[in-house]
Amino acid sequence: MGQVLHGSATTTEVVRRAIQHSKESLRALARRHGVNQKTVAKWRKRSSTADLRTGPKEARSTTLTIEEEAVVVAFRRHTLLPLDDCLYALQATIPHLTRSSLHRCLQRHGISRLPEVDGDKPARKKFKAYLIGYFHVDLAEVRTEQGKLYLLIPAES
Repeated sequence: MGQVLHGSATTTEVVRRAIQHSKESLRALARRHGVNQKTVAKWRKRSSTADLRTGPKEARSTTLTIEEEAVVVAFRRHTLLPLDDCLYALQATIPHLTRSSLHRCLQRHGISRLPEVDGDKPARKKFKAYLIGYFHVDLAEVRTEQGKLYLLIPAES
């Protein structure tokens, strides 16, 4: 099985190991493996060949404090309101709260999607079986700037 690399990876574990065990200069290794000298220097000083994450160790907000995040999470869990409703309700308390920062906060805490509630969607059932020569058609009304349009939707049974 092959090694999975992220989109920006310029080296594989084999190349990293060769860099770590080689006594050649940074310039010579960089030329040989087709990478930057800084990349060679980075892999030389590391003890493992595993590609580490470059981002923050813990995901946290850059705009919200820990207390404000706690308020947002508690509010969402208590009210189960949609994103925009949460935003409008919380902006009085947290004036610098934006829709995107609210959404990112809810995603971090795993509550960006509201739980499925029974009865939200109508139960699906099969259409009545008709005799040969008949078929079922649904009618949908669409309102536009020009007026009403009607869509005839043939349904599968």
